[in-house]
Amino acid sequence: MGIICDSILRVVALLLTLGAAILIGVNRQTKFVPVQFTPGFPPVDIAAKAKWYYLSALVYLLAANIAASAYAAISTLIVLATRSANIGFAQTIIIFDVTIVGMLFSANGAALAVGIIGYKGNSHLQWNKVCNVVDGFCDRIAISIVLSLVASFAFIVLASLAVLSLPKRFAPRT
Repeated sequence: MGIICDSILRVVALLLTLGAAILIGVNRQTKFVPVQFTPGFPPVDIAAKAKWYYLSALVYLLAANIAASAYAAISTLIVLATRSANIGFAQTIIIFDVTIVGMLFSANGAALAVGIIGYKGNSHLQWNKVCNVVDGFCDRIAISIVLSLVASFAFIVLASLAVLSLPKRFAPRT
């Protein structure tokens, strides 16, 4: 795989994971919801607050995107600095790329599961849906999950192309 293609994919992954992390980190919404305690009295407005750190799946998604973003930045610099590396170095980069893919997919899966419960609720557990109340918060989380998933696929393409180019790059020359 060419150094230019590798670098472009790493920068794309960096921008996507950085964007997802920023979107999660600044995401919060407060909405006042009218609640009626007794039929004879007027409803009372209660503040419904949604913040990313209220849900551990979103904390994990943020941490995974920050780690993936940092790795993408560092690996881009390393790949650019060491253009003709040996096979051990190339295999190490591939292992880290695949590790990042696993971490991002697990974080996206956790956040997506929590997000679906937020959108639909769970009648068996009597959990009400909340995305009808804090819709902006849920929309921004959904966008960050999509950005993170696209970054995961960029890392998959990076690892796949690197594995496929190993025999060509490091084949014994006769």
